[in-house]
Amino acid sequence: MTVSRIAGLLPAGPGSDWRSLGRGLVLAGMVGAAANFLAQSYGAPVMLFALLIGMSLHAVADQPTCAQGVGFASQTLLRWGVALMGLRLSVQDVSVLGWFPVLAVAVLVLATLGAGVFLSYVFGRKKAFGLLAGGSVAICGASAALAIASVLPRREGREADTLLVITGVTVLSTLAMIAYPILFRALDFNPAETAFLIGATIHDVAQVAGAGHSISDEVGVLATFVKMLRVALLPAVLLLVALSFRGTGEGRKGLPWFLVVFVALAVLGNANVLPGWLVAQLVTLSQACLIVAIAALGLRTNLGRILDVDRRYVAMLVLLTLFLLGLAVCFVLLVPLDGQGAPMPVS
Repeated sequence: MTVSRIAGLLPAGPGSDWRSLGRGLVLAGMVGAAANFLAQSYGAPVMLFALLIGMSLHAVADQPTCAQGVGFASQTLLRWGVALMGLRLSVQDVSVLGWFPVLAVAVLVLATLGAGVFLSYVFGRKKAFGLLAGGSVAICGASAALAIASVLPRREGREADTLLVITGVTVLSTLAMIAYPILFRALDFNPAETAFLIGATIHDVAQVAGAGHSISDEVGVLATFVKMLRVALLPAVLLLVALSFRGTGEGRKGLPWFLVVFVALAVLGNANVLPGWLVAQLVTLSQACLIVAIAALGLRTNLGRILDVDRRYVAMLVLLTLFLLGLAVCFVLLVPLDGQGAPMPVS
């Protein structure tokens, strides 16, 4: 049975909005499930699979009978996925590294955000695109791009920008997973320095773990800790982005509800007041919501429009990636991490 026939299982008719909702959700859910299966089978990024499969089925989704459900998945499910991400933050894991790496990572994140805004004006774009691109590179790739996009003012073309950034950072993160361990080994960095650099520069969590463990289990664990420091800064960045548009005629009144829920769940999760099984289920639900949301974004996107994108914006993502890498390498060269009195132990 084809996807188009499955998407049409629910009958259409006048006033059947709930059927359109169900039909679109089924389609987005199927794309998300297929992406998850392929990701587990081949060890590739699930977000990239969801995006590409969704875009390939744009003609199926580009019908009034699916529009409402696909729109619901790309907006409401996205916000719930972002809100539930709060449970994925662990202060205990992050605090293992001490205050010095926290400060260093915070500087790297803020500098990359600033570079994103600066380059957005250089390349003829507005501040919002710079925050979207800079935040995705600075924090956690596709997940950060989705989260930041959800607090940006709505405008025509925002989804296309988001998909461009998600595709770019996912591809760059995959390339970095392969190239960075080779680069850091060639530069003769020790395990502590290599772990810090991997965790501080690669965009997605999965690729950080893959790059770190390709060197050793020890480096993999420490690199993931550093990566979690960047992820822990996501709520602060979301708050900064939301507040930066207040009073501009574009901003929201008050804070987005899902940002408030994000922070509340992060507090509850780290206070250990929620049962472990519930936290695990909600974390899984968060990931599922994000996968289905990005599948829906892909379904709503015309691949031809993405291919027609100005190459300067791709160059901007590459420059931001190189900027973050160069800044992190300079930091390690200026402040060596030897694991002995330095802030990041390797044992």
